[in-house]
Amino acid sequence: MQEPCAVIRPLILSLGLILAALPAPAEIGPRLQSLFGAISLPETVKIMRREGQDYGQSLRDEMFPGSGGAGWAGEVDKIYDLGWMTGVVQEGMAKALEGKDIEPIIGFFRSDLGQRIIKLELSARRALFDKEIEAASRQKFRQMVRRHAPRVRLLEEFVVTNDLVEENVAGAMNSNFAFYRGLRDGKAPGFDMTEDQMLEDIWGQEEQIRSDTADWVYGYVTMAYTPLKDRELRAYVEFSKTPAGRHLNQALFSAFDRMFVQISNKLGLAAARYMSGEDI
Repeated sequence: MQEPCAVIRPLILSLGLILAALPAPAEIGPRLQSLFGAISLPETVKIMRREGQDYGQSLRDEMFPGSGGAGWAGEVDKIYDLGWMTGVVQEGMAKALEGKDIEPIIGFFRSDLGQRIIKLELSARRALFDKEIEAASRQKFRQMVRRHAPRVRLLEEFVVTNDLVEENVAGAMNSNFAFYRGLRDGKAPGFDMTEDQMLEDIWGQEEQIRSDTADWVYGYVTMAYTPLKDRELRAYVEFSKTPAGRHLNQALFSAFDRMFVQISNKLGLAAARYMSGEDI
């Protein structure tokens, strides 16, 4: 399973521009629970929570350095509530997969290869908490490109098949929009912006977002899949091209989008209070 890069930077995910009322809860039956277990969804959410907590502290250093302290850390912990995050993602995936045949997905990820892939993806995600390892993973892919390593084309095919860069670029921009709205609605100093102004500012970031996203994605897949033989990675690419693989990819992005649009808005609202001198 290649989950969204969402919390590569916690605001990276495609999401709706408008915070609408949530749809009625979708039923999560035993087969869906089996799917969630097969792809280690709860563990993925735990990793994303830790990424989010780290991001929250970076946000403080950027937006109100020297302030916030334990109060802000507590605020971030509440926003990245593990139970809530897990529930939103599971419900979102159930909604997106409603009426879809999920047996091929369960079958693939319950296989020996599928379980190896999940373990490698989670291990790589944890390793990238270390900034030196993250930088090294990016550099390794660049070196492979310069050497014209055969594995590069296979990694590129995997990334393109799953729309990893495009989905995450769109998501980063949309997430930033939700964050800006939170800052504006929270009356953060200097953020009295119209939505058109927000969008103009966000579009101005597109080139940098795309560059950083592509670097992270290719560094990540390089690290995660290095232990796989070419035939094993090819099998994963081919699964991703099937209806089942596409349904899973779309469901993951949809579910995590739904979660992160709410997180982004909450972070903006909370940051606005601290920027205004409240709760400090």
